[in-house]
Amino acid sequence: MSKAVTGPEIERLIQILSRLPGLGPRSARRAALHLIKKKETLLQPLAAAAAEAAEKVVVCTTCGNADTSDPCTICRDPRRDNTTIVVVEEIADLWALERSAAINAAYHVLGGTLSPLDGVGPDDLNIRSLVDRVSRGGVKELIIAVNATVEGQTTAHYITDQLEGMDVRITRLAHGVPVGGELDYLDEGTLAAAIRSRSEIS
Repeated sequence: MSKAVTGPEIERLIQILSRLPGLGPRSARRAALHLIKKKETLLQPLAAAAAEAAEKVVVCTTCGNADTSDPCTICRDPRRDNTTIVVVEEIADLWALERSAAINAAYHVLGGTLSPLDGVGPDDLNIRSLVDRVSRGGVKELIIAVNATVEGQTTAHYITDQLEGMDVRITRLAHGVPVGGELDYLDEGTLAAAIRSRSEIS
């Protein structure tokens, strides 16, 4: 049985860091050691920023974006073209599209994709609220910008079925998005090309 070489506070920091995407136990330990080494310039500001974010960050009830206000900054922007809604899987995808500056539309974050094997059904995603947004009128185009995966395409077709009969054009991203690719990992030029070359969902 190995002995503990650090106090419980440091072990807790390592355990929390190891839950972050891309950080395993070894990477989390290195990150924790670096934070501790740079306590005044990194660890303390990080702790303060995390505490402030935990207190102030909320999820927008309109689109699902994370911000410090509800509705979020994007939904409150009068310069946005609210006749077009870009549907994405996660907040990271919304931020990726915003970085590309490819479109000045509204957004809707689903919170994932349909995945029966993982127990994720329509009620687990923000699909009902999307249908309600479109049914209220004023939306001319829905751009389904989900990842080019089996789950993403299944979700796209499900949304299309739910909107059947409504007066809205439904398109999807086309050229530039590889099969199996995730939006958050694509460069801005690729995302811009995909937005420009969107096509109707048949």
